[in-house]
Amino acid sequence: MDGKVQKIVILGTAYPYRGGLAAYNERLAREFAARGADVSILTFTVQYPSWLFPGKTQYSTGQPPEDLRIERCVNSVNPFNWLKVARRIRRMAPDMVIVKYWLPYMAPCLGTIARACRRRGSSTRVISVLDNMIPHEHRPGDKLLSRYFCGSVDGLVAMSRSVLEDVDIFDTHKPRLLCPHPIYDNFGSPVSREEACRHLGLDTGSRYLLFFGLIREYKGLDWLLEALGDKTLAGRDDFRLIVAGEFYGDPRRYYELGKPLGDRVIWRTGFVPDGEVRYYFCAADLIVQPYKTATQSGVTQIAYHFEKPMLVTDTGGLAEIVPDGRAGYVVAPRAGEIAGAISRFLDSGQDFAEGISQIKKQYSWAAMCDTLETIYTQCYDNKK
Repeated sequence: MDGKVQKIVILGTAYPYRGGLAAYNERLAREFAARGADVSILTFTVQYPSWLFPGKTQYSTGQPPEDLRIERCVNSVNPFNWLKVARRIRRMAPDMVIVKYWLPYMAPCLGTIARACRRRGSSTRVISVLDNMIPHEHRPGDKLLSRYFCGSVDGLVAMSRSVLEDVDIFDTHKPRLLCPHPIYDNFGSPVSREEACRHLGLDTGSRYLLFFGLIREYKGLDWLLEALGDKTLAGRDDFRLIVAGEFYGDPRRYYELGKPLGDRVIWRTGFVPDGEVRYYFCAADLIVQPYKTATQSGVTQIAYHFEKPMLVTDTGGLAEIVPDGRAGYVVAPRAGEIAGAISRFLDSGQDFAEGISQIKKQYSWAAMCDTLETIYTQCYDNKK
């Protein structure tokens, strides 16, 4: 087996759904297609029931990607559908099925399809790319569901060491490899800081911190707002914080924390469309990720694409991806430490451009495809 995979099915989120999961699967499909593989994406007709979805909408307002073959056929809550989708995959006879796993809620659906599409004697191998094995926001039954999913696949690719270690909780025998989250390079080319500020209606004379993405408890926006009120930053009027993203939960606590900060916080709440992402990153001087728990982050990989320094907390896999002093700052997960790093950045004028430019080279989509093909080969050889 030479490791080159000719026919691939990606099972998971894609257009018309929005967000990082869709962007990841679509970008991965393009990379494999560029290698000459025949790639199809099977996505959801129902991803989450509306009453379970915490945001305003699950759907993209953009145009469908014309260069991808996407079929909506998966219903996450209908077991009869899962068996139907598995039969569909068996008829397609792919070499590899790639399943991104991010939430135990999806384990029954994705795990059942994965089991049912692997027939004895078939060369199809199911490989999972793992965002998390244990979710940031814990619920009863999480470990049981993740164990079920883990048992359904042939091999696993973790995007951080912490997730790779979590695999051992559920399985110690399946082939697994580590490959960091590739760079999100699908949000367009950089624009000048001046153009970005004009587009967003921002004063070009101020410096900007950016908190970007879905606003959830584990992402630590409350710590960041507390940091801005810390004595270390008291009285400073030479920077602003932009909060750009959609609340997944009650926003009132965050607004209360932001009140004493006045116009030092610029609220741009709501989902940021793909076409607007580059303006926020190109306007920003520092990307801040004050996460309370983490594995890896797509926000980090957007920042690398636009070559922006980052401030991250030393939790999960973030410190692996953002080397302290080379791509930004890694600090203890406390408001005072976050405030201190912001102050150092504002005062030092340190330029991280060279380090970021070098580090980003290792986070390629080619490396992810190579890793998936290596795992496929290992799984194929194991079952011959």
